[in-house]
Parts: sequence; structure tokens; C-alpha cells
Amino acid sequence: MRILIAGATGLVGQELVALCHQNDIAVNYLSTRKSKLSTANNYKGFFWNPESGEIDGACFKDVEVIINLAGASISKRWTKSYKKEILHSRLDTASCLFTSIKKHNIPIKHYISASAIGIYPNSLTNYYEEDFKEASDSFLGEVSAQWELAAKKFESIGVSVSLIRTGLVLSNKGGALPEIVKPVKLFAGAAFGSGKQWQSWIHITDLARIFVFVVEHQLEGTFNAVAPNAVSNSELIKAVASTLNKPLFLPNVLKFAMQLVLGEMHILLFESQRVSSQKIEEEGFDFQFPNLKPALQDIIG
Repeated sequence: MRILIAGATGLVGQELVALCHQNDIAVNYLSTRKSKLSTANNYKGFFWNPESGEIDGACFKDVEVIINLAGASISKRWTKSYKKEILHSRLDTASCLFTSIKKHNIPIKHYISASAIGIYPNSLTNYYEEDFKEASDSFLGEVSAQWELAAKKFESIGVSVSLIRTGLVLSNKGGALPEIVKPVKLFAGAAFGSGKQWQSWIHITDLARIFVFVVEHQLEGTFNAVAPNAVSNSELIKAVASTLNKPLFLPNVLKFAMQLVLGEMHILLFESQRVSSQKIEEEGFDFQFPNLKPALQDIIG
């Protein structure tokens, strides 16, 4: 099997590529840097410029499945211009792929798009499954909703579509966890706000495994990519401190203070979504890291 990945060089993409190779799946990948293109048979790079719609059509050779992880990081201050970049980097990549496939009648069978659990409204009491209809009216909710609509366009040209709504990705190579670990190591760790907000998390290994599982089992539809056991923000910080053998003695960080520091992006620390993993488990997926403490032990222990 050979698949095409957009966003292969990012945090999740690198983990996914490594797992694909372990499973004898060859990877074509797209890059905006011509100088970074590999020519290895099982990891071939192809140039594209999603903003202008330019793409090397050779990237589709022998490919029936596309995984699109591409999009600007949300972990950067949300200025007005950067919010546009967050949204359009996701819509442009989907549009570029869709237009090329439709124009040249390329026989793609399956399009798998990343999404985010930020599509679900902020709630301390709801337990979200994939069929929940109301999208959050937050910036991330709007981005995720438009992201998913762009992916669903592929259904109009006979391509099966899967949406992978990802939770808080735990990795020691990037993302939120290293930023959570830093203050704890410096004896400055603390929960945010009330600390009661739900954190639906996933070990990066399990996230990559979900993408490969969806590919290999040809699963269509929307799936939450979160571990079965969500925790509160307080529990997350305490588990990190326990894993690192560090004490916690500071009061919780006020929402107002983080708003001053981070601007609108501060909602990443205070939004609450308790999300179900039942649907992917019912398809036969088995989490290697269903519980937080073993996951943290594996990553930072």
C-alpha cells in the first residue's frame, strides 16, 4: 500500500510516517519546500503550494488513500492575521487536493482529514459522542466545522471521507505537554482556573495507530481520537508532577492572568470537552495507553 500524507513533517505526521513504515505502508508526502524533498521509494516528497493551488500531480501515483494533517499551529498568539492563517491553511490544503483530484479524475478511494475536539462546545457536564450536532461558537469550533465541511466535499466525487477529531496530544517532542512539564520542573506548576475543566487527551502513539487503523479497515465517518479516560485539568497537572516527582504548592492560575499573557489563545487552557472514544473502540481499536499515568510514564517518566 502507498498513501499520500499532507503534513507529514509535523509532530503527528512524523509519528504516523514511522508507523506506516513499520506496517509496510509506503508514503508519498507533500511539502512547500523543494529543498526538503526525499526521493526514497518508501518516503517520496512532492512539491505543492496550497495557497496558489499548485501541486505536483505525480504525488498521486499508485495512491488510493490521502491523509491530510496540514494546518498552521494553533499554539501561537491569535492575532487577527494569524487567525486567518489558521483557518485558511486548513481550507486551502483541502481545496488544493480536491480541485486536482476532480480536475484530473484521479482514482482516490479514501480521504482522511484531521479535525479537533474543539468542535464540541465548552461544558463541564456533557459527554460528547461523534453524533453531537451543535458546534462550538468559539474560534476553534468555527475552524473545526469549516475544516470538516471542506473534507466532506470529497464525498461529492465518490471518495469515502473520514474525520479524526483529535484531543490533547501527549508527546515529548512537541505540542502542549513539554509546556506543561516546564513549570512543574521549576516548582511552578499549577492548575488553570477552577482546574475542573475536562482534558480529553491521547498518547501520540495511539493517535498514529488510529489513523493507520482507519486506513487499514477502510473506516468511513467521524471518529474521536481521545483516550477512554479523560481527566480534569487538576488531575493532569497532578499526574505530571507525580511522574516527575515534583511537589505542587502554588494556587491555581487565574483565567484573567492567562488572558493578559496569551490573549484569545488562553481558551486552550480553560475550555472543557469530555469526549467519548467508544465509537473507535467498537470498531475493534485497542488503546495501548488508555490511562493517563502509564502514558505519562512512557513519555516523560
